[in-house]
Amino acid sequence: MTELERKSMYVEQTPETLEIDPNKNFDDDGRVKRTGTLVTASAHIITAVIGSGVLSLAWAISQLGWVAGPAVLVAFSFITYFTSTLLADSYRSPGPVHGNRNYTYMDVVRSHLGGGKVQLCGLAQYGNLIGVTIGYTITASISMVAVERSNCYHKHGHHVTCSISNYPYMIIFAVIQIILSQIPNFHELSWLSIVAAVMSFAYSSIGLGLSIAKVAGGGRVRTSLTGVTVGVDVSGSEKVWKSFQAIGDIAFAYAYSTVLIEIQDTLKSPPPENKVMKKASLIGVSTTTIFYLLCGCVGYAAFGNKAPGNFLTGFGFYEPFWLIDFANVCIAIHLIGAYQVFAQPIFGYVEKRCSKKWPENKFIATEHAIDVPLCGSWYINLFRLLWRTVYVIVTAVIAMIFPFFNDFLGLIGAASFYPLTVYFPIEMHIAQAKIPKYSFTWIWLKILSWACLIVSLVAAAGSIQGLAHDVKKYKPFETQ
Repeated sequence: MTELERKSMYVEQTPETLEIDPNKNFDDDGRVKRTGTLVTASAHIITAVIGSGVLSLAWAISQLGWVAGPAVLVAFSFITYFTSTLLADSYRSPGPVHGNRNYTYMDVVRSHLGGGKVQLCGLAQYGNLIGVTIGYTITASISMVAVERSNCYHKHGHHVTCSISNYPYMIIFAVIQIILSQIPNFHELSWLSIVAAVMSFAYSSIGLGLSIAKVAGGGRVRTSLTGVTVGVDVSGSEKVWKSFQAIGDIAFAYAYSTVLIEIQDTLKSPPPENKVMKKASLIGVSTTTIFYLLCGCVGYAAFGNKAPGNFLTGFGFYEPFWLIDFANVCIAIHLIGAYQVFAQPIFGYVEKRCSKKWPENKFIATEHAIDVPLCGSWYINLFRLLWRTVYVIVTAVIAMIFPFFNDFLGLIGAASFYPLTVYFPIEMHIAQAKIPKYSFTWIWLKILSWACLIVSLVAAAGSIQGLAHDVKKYKPFETQ
């Protein structure tokens, strides 16, 4: 097996077609031995889960109040962890420890369920992943603009408009992603995920610290057990719609099932991948829940029913301006890494399909070695370079055309949350464990599934209403 073949991880390899080098170690599927650990898997999960949306949880809590807000947060943390353990057991089939490996979510569904559900899974997964990469382009540019606006407010006062275009920052973000997208596959992404995870802790901690300082500084804000007050803060219909949106935001804030199988496929074995993945899920979800509760609840205590959608980019805070700047830079760096975590499965899927369809095409298959000073050889594949560059450019252009796309992302989240995070993991567990129909376990798993379907429908309704409202007030020629 040549070094060039080793780099092309998306090319299917079997033990029969490999010339095994006795000096190399290979896994049971003939691929080069995986090196992922509990630490790298946890970093991938935290990078995927803790987005800048953690800073909007104060708004979500303000819509639901002190009782329902934290309760919904904790409930969805348990649901996400539970279904992620079911999905982790489905990585191999038919058995969770000694079965055959499945490299993508679609492969897992094909092995356990088959039929039209495979196409449904692909539509939900890749639609969500594409939507997230577009959304991250917008969110990263907002954070970059927030740095410039923060300096403007500090210099000229808070009464100044400080209108700044997002477009140059979207272009900068896209250029960075074009470079990082040449990382061949998920297996070589660990360092970027660790950096991104550190950044997420940094800006979450800054937001939490500023909120604690605001609470300690006094200042009267209105909070309540039930959230925003009808007739005072919002109308009756607004209360309903925004509560729906808040529940959806919290539910989707935990979702990482779109990349779970790809993360699990990076883990070395032994110990069994499913056991390591369950531990990584526990670490990732519990860490996330602590930060979510702290940022959401302390943020609500600081801002009350007037909590902004994002208290760093939405200027809940103006000073100290240098700390706000640093936090927004951390958000942008985190989103640079998170973009790759969500984009790599898309890249891998397209490249795998193309390599299967045109296995002899040199443009697709050939890796070109380039000597990089101090770094050794770097392998460039022309098809990978072209296709990934085009993908990043297209997502950036869509982000520029639809700057309110993040509201649409809520609708995508609602459409993909139920099938990917709940429905498929439960159905595959029932099939793999051969759980009898109408048994106690079967009934309560179905109840959980139907309850989450209702949440998705409710959240989708809230997202559609919010999207319609934003499209109506959107003025395309105003700078962001």
